[in-house]
Amino acid sequence: MRIIGNRGNTARKVQAVASGALASGDTVIVNANGTVSVVAETSFSESTGSPTVFESAPTSHISAVFDSSSNRIVVSYSDDGTDEGTSVVGTVSGTSISFGTPVVFEAAFVEYVASAFDTASGKVVIAYRDKGNSNAGTAIVGTINASNNSISFGSATVYDSNAVSDQTVTFDSSENRVVIAYNVGTGKAIVGTVSGTSISFGTGVQFNASAASNSSATYDSSSSKVVIAYKDNSNNYGTAIVGTVSGTGISFGTKVAFESAHSRYMSAVYDSSNNKVVIGYSDLGNSTYATAIVGTVSGTAISFGTPVVFESAAVYSLSAAYDTAAKKVTIAYSDDGNGQYGTLISGAVSGTTISFGSPSVFQSTTSNYISATFDSNADKVVIAYQKSNTGTSLVHQNAYSVTNLTAENYIGIASNGYATGQAATINVKGFIDDNQSSLTAGQSYYVQTNGDLGLTAADPSVFAGTAVSATKLIVKG
Repeated sequence: MRIIGNRGNTARKVQAVASGALASGDTVIVNANGTVSVVAETSFSESTGSPTVFESAPTSHISAVFDSSSNRIVVSYSDDGTDEGTSVVGTVSGTSISFGTPVVFEAAFVEYVASAFDTASGKVVIAYRDKGNSNAGTAIVGTINASNNSISFGSATVYDSNAVSDQTVTFDSSENRVVIAYNVGTGKAIVGTVSGTSISFGTGVQFNASAASNSSATYDSSSSKVVIAYKDNSNNYGTAIVGTVSGTGISFGTKVAFESAHSRYMSAVYDSSNNKVVIGYSDLGNSTYATAIVGTVSGTAISFGTPVVFESAAVYSLSAAYDTAAKKVTIAYSDDGNGQYGTLISGAVSGTTISFGSPSVFQSTTSNYISATFDSNADKVVIAYQKSNTGTSLVHQNAYSVTNLTAENYIGIASNGYATGQAATINVKGFIDDNQSSLTAGQSYYVQTNGDLGLTAADPSVFAGTAVSATKLIVKG
């Protein structure tokens, strides 16, 4: 890149090789290799891949999680054909997923399987009820071998010797701790620390004096809090509570009913774009309709917007995942209004509400034990479920666009048209570009993600300059 037209210490133009064609007046970024390109978006359409069987035997209690260290999907489940707890590793390519060989993590029948990925240790943690050990709450650590799509396990650890149910697991990335919420006649939570291939636990802490069922936990990274959604069995209300992890302990704020009616099939997920918690559930107070609600964490409290019905029918086995590429919550569920078919729907959060598109059937047969997760490497939602007693999975891509614009790489506006490979002259900070149209003098303009100029900031927010006439812009950058 060559700086030209200096006045004092202020560059008015630069020259660099064009990577791709540039038109006169185009907004321009500088690439990592020093070339320049027009600001542009790449769009991806919605698509769903074909189902892939990962276990030919009857399966139940399915839990899917994404391992971001190995870029692999891990599906854990009860293999009802052998009565063993089993995991299998999958690789996403496009809208397809391929699996390695299933590996047994517990040589006994397991229930209430839940899993989370510990980003600090790079390990998968699986919690389950061990029916071979008096239904004790048990956890085990798994390590992925990406070269052959396999997983190996350390020794299982009992975190509660009582009979547990309704387990859910999340990872607190500020404290680097795993949190398991579960039911033992009361709602309890316990904090686990992964070291190597083992996990150790603090002391269980009660968060609900009565039984807490249908639990689902997520981690709100903006507030550094754990949020547990559950059915409070004292009144059957849909309820949420905020937990603060400190070391190997956890403390709780005051529980809040987000639905003052019988609720079940809770699934909580964190929307990292809007810093909100979204809970999907079945509202028995409203004809068992599938419903979602948006929560905002403040300190140790959580407040909610208005519930939104996304399916006017009873649902089962509901599971939500947050798609960071499309910035949408995708909910997969069994639609009892349509033969219990496997169905998905995606919604976007705005403020304290969520709006949904149209539902889409991904499996035209009865689907149960549904578990959804997001593969942030492939930018795809992966759904694992039971179909005709087999363990099945598929890949879904929401429609989204990707921009090459960042908060730092905008440099200015192309002075003329240039073909790829040509030395392009770019008008930079301080130059009055006169290749624009329909501007309003005195207004500030921002670079949009597709390269256009607009009066409001996009995401990322990039200030392009100030108009001095309908055709002229003082380049700021």
